[in-house]
Amino acid sequence: MSIGKPSNTKQAELEQADWYNLADVRDGLTRTERVILYCLHQAQQELGQRNVPTAMLYGRVLEFVDMSQQEFQTILSRFISPR
Repeated sequence: MSIGKPSNTKQAELEQADWYNLADVRDGLTRTERVILYCLHQAQQELGQRNVPTAMLYGRVLEFVDMSQQEFQTILSRFISPR
């Protein structure tokens, strides 16, 4: 087991906790939203362009967070929709 990265069972327990999905006070982002933005930034840096294929981004996000395609699409649509 690597240091700093929780095991699969520990990760599952964390995700079921009520506080796990609370938005951060600083900017209102949840951990999942923050991971998506982080992966998007990394992919943009590597590709040298603004446009990152959604499938590529989803694959990178799955390395950090276990989520369905529907949940991923919902979060992405929230990012781009006008308020």
